[in-house]
Amino acid sequence: MNTHISLKTKNGLSLELKNPVMSASGTFGYGTEFMPYGDVSKLGAIIVKGLSLKPRPGNPLPRIAETPCGMLNAVGLQNDGVEAFIQHKLPALPTHDVPVIANIYAACAEDFGELANILSKEEKLAGLEVNISCPNVKAGGVLFGQDPLMASSIVQAVKKNAGKLPVIVKLSPNVTNIAEMAKAVEAAGADMISCINTITGMAVDIRTRKPLLANIVGGLSGPAIKPVALRCVWQVAQAVQIPVIGIGGIRSAKDVLEFILVGASAVEIGTASFTDPTTIFRIIQELPHVCEELGIKNLEEYRNTLITG
Repeated sequence: MNTHISLKTKNGLSLELKNPVMSASGTFGYGTEFMPYGDVSKLGAIIVKGLSLKPRPGNPLPRIAETPCGMLNAVGLQNDGVEAFIQHKLPALPTHDVPVIANIYAACAEDFGELANILSKEEKLAGLEVNISCPNVKAGGVLFGQDPLMASSIVQAVKKNAGKLPVIVKLSPNVTNIAEMAKAVEAAGADMISCINTITGMAVDIRTRKPLLANIVGGLSGPAIKPVALRCVWQVAQAVQIPVIGIGGIRSAKDVLEFILVGASAVEIGTASFTDPTTIFRIIQELPHVCEELGIKNLEEYRNTLITG
């Protein structure tokens, strides 16, 4: 069964993945944290936690709350900064065996461009994922992902400075029409699209009368958002010509195939890694067996074959 995936772009750039299962930014640390639980070189790709120009402490505690069938988080993109990542984190990853993708965040187009420029010089990196959809930061974040013009300006700034690195744009579900956002970033030069980021939500304590998160609102993820994610991936895949990466509530090989069926070329595993840090490794092992059971010999032939009529 062929699980090799080539995410080719209109610009001739591509990501070569040994399988379609990637880690989602913000849920897999810098990659090294999960080495005790499995062989990270078996992943399709590692997407590291969001990087900013300078270190960020993140939001005040508490910033994670469990919800029915999901999790709320308002971590606020805590990270060590891009220079610390380059010096201390990237060298520890098996970049010769697995593509490593840097997820980047900034509060303005100029800083996004500067981040892309810094990272474009790192030969060990395989791509950039642009976060224009985080609901847990006050500057930029999801606002970029809700305005086609702002999103386009970010993508253009990154593409101008990304060199040979393919650029993935991570979209928010917190929009009226995600297909229009997808078209806008594709026109601006995005090589791929990943969706979805978390859905804005909140949780409260009726005894203390306080929100469970210090940030009051946070991003909902986990199985609860999978139907929304599937809908968004399906709509985006119909709207654009570039590869789409599906994210949202994936916990099994069956879930992976559902996203591929509606048009995703690859997927990212996120919240499930908090529940069980071996999840992503199990899914990769299970995927060929489930494909064999269903008679799927080639994932690309199965992709986007949903029968709607």
